[in-house]
Amino acid sequence: MTDYMFKIAKTLVLVASIFFTGCSDVLDQAPDGKISLEDVFKDDEKVAAYMNSCYAYIPGEGKSYFFHMRGPVDWSDEAWDTDAEAEPWITSGKLYSGNVSAASHFNADRADGNNGQYWVRMWEGIRKCSLFLGQIDGATVRNESNRARWKAEAHLLRAYYYSVLLKFFGCALPIVREAHGYEDDFSQTVRSSYYDVVQFIIEDCDVALSTPELPWRITSGAEAFRFTKAVAEGLKSRMSLYAASPLYNEGNDYWEEAYQLNKQALANLSANGYELYDQVNFPSWSDNPDVFLPNDAAKLFNEYFSNSMAYESSPTDKETIYQTNAGQDGFGTDGVGAQNQYKSGSCPSQEIVDCFETIDGQPILDLAKPYVDEVTHLQPNFNPNNTLYDEQNPYENRDPRFYASIYYNGSLRKAYWPFDETTESIENYPAGRGYRTRVIATWTGEPQTGRHPTTRKATRTGYFLRKFMHPNTGQEVVNVGMAAPKVMRLGEIYLNLAEAAAEAGHLNDAYEAVNAIRKRVNMPELPQGLSKDQLLLRIRNERRVELAFESHRYFDVRRWNTPDGDLEKTDRWITAAHITRNADGTYTYARGPVSRERLCYSRKFMWFPIPLDDVNIMIGLTGENWQNPGW
Repeated sequence: MTDYMFKIAKTLVLVASIFFTGCSDVLDQAPDGKISLEDVFKDDEKVAAYMNSCYAYIPGEGKSYFFHMRGPVDWSDEAWDTDAEAEPWITSGKLYSGNVSAASHFNADRADGNNGQYWVRMWEGIRKCSLFLGQIDGATVRNESNRARWKAEAHLLRAYYYSVLLKFFGCALPIVREAHGYEDDFSQTVRSSYYDVVQFIIEDCDVALSTPELPWRITSGAEAFRFTKAVAEGLKSRMSLYAASPLYNEGNDYWEEAYQLNKQALANLSANGYELYDQVNFPSWSDNPDVFLPNDAAKLFNEYFSNSMAYESSPTDKETIYQTNAGQDGFGTDGVGAQNQYKSGSCPSQEIVDCFETIDGQPILDLAKPYVDEVTHLQPNFNPNNTLYDEQNPYENRDPRFYASIYYNGSLRKAYWPFDETTESIENYPAGRGYRTRVIATWTGEPQTGRHPTTRKATRTGYFLRKFMHPNTGQEVVNVGMAAPKVMRLGEIYLNLAEAAAEAGHLNDAYEAVNAIRKRVNMPELPQGLSKDQLLLRIRNERRVELAFESHRYFDVRRWNTPDGDLEKTDRWITAAHITRNADGTYTYARGPVSRERLCYSRKFMWFPIPLDDVNIMIGLTGENWQNPGW
């Protein structure tokens, strides 16, 4: 074989990672290796198995990114990953140092917990779904109800995989309705616009929504993690918002369309039994004096995120639309690091703490310009109308969601602590190892829970993550606080509607949607009479508070940006609470950088890079460079 022929052959093999992969698994081969796809679709059980395999590409999300971390949460201004210093070779470390390329990005070589390798894996899933849709009408299926439902699920899965590509890569993509074969000519491959791909997603979702056999809710554990009509509405809501946003709209105004879609999505979800989680339900919160949460609003919010949704006809949790099957590890690698003497994972930033209002509904900062220096964030620009906030007593009188989401200096936690206190831990000495209440002291120098620039179990920021962790989980209470990642929920739909409604000029609907979110945690309604721009600032801040640490902020700051913008004002400097313990037992609060600037703020970091091998393949096939700007 000549070098030229070898290169062509290699290209055809590699392009399978985009369009062809999915026919080499066990479904396509019997033990003798001779079964064909045609045979697969002649057997009811094999058709069902092939359908199930189409689910294999759903990202796990949550805390299942490589090395037990929260991925986009740690790469946004919400949190700092303690592994960035302890393990600088992993994703956060490479991103913070700017030491990453299209070839070394985690998307190119990591897929732990089904997170990563998105370019290749999503295309595999898209092709597999398209192949299934091309065969299912003529397949041997004993139950016609199954045929209809599987077909709807395949449409919906394909839409979901496209949505992942759009979120992370944000680029024009080819629309694949039919599975391609090796013999096809790819030289004329056409990439459709972001908006057109979103329309294709909506089209697939509408097929699912028009299928009577597809349920609105999964009611049996045997069908856990299957898609529903609710997922279709959630996808339409989310992706119509993205398509209308400045980064992707190519100068067109799609906000009215996004508003109409979101209004209908919320109406349909509500009509089919979805509602906000609005009360405390479990004794381990309601009757437990050791939760150390100040009110029922904080309890219900923490309770919701610490429990997985149940697959029942009338579940306690009627808010969750979809959760993945990824494990969360309730305390070992993402909570207060001293509990497991290992690491603290995602440490909330001072920036996210600043977003939680005081209980009178007043923002802490001037949302139009929250920091005097918009890059370093070291000098806050306080809201002059806020009379409750005290810089030297900063955690009093805050939104209940603050207490449910974040451990701060002075928080209490009753759990198993695997160490004896020393005299340096002034708030907690003397005490031995065991199940006990401990003050979470985060002042610089506290040996167990204090802020430290490199120690893995320490906090980098003066804060620890609480949102997904049962108040008492630990080495002796391990069967709680391991909820599956809730990657789509009704709270997001309300906020999607609020944003689209405000952008489209339907301010009353925007108020109604955002106030529903605030009401369930007893926060005051937004003041009437706000201008459109003022209302949008409040809605965007509400997203930061309500959806904190759920991987939305990473995408929000990008889609709100412009194609020629960068992330300097949000992502370059992440700040921490620099707390000093005084001799009289009081504390002095100041602000400072976590440790160093992040070098992942330039324009190219607005998008994931397409893996280098795949870019080279498509250059060879089409003559077009598909790579995202800067990579």
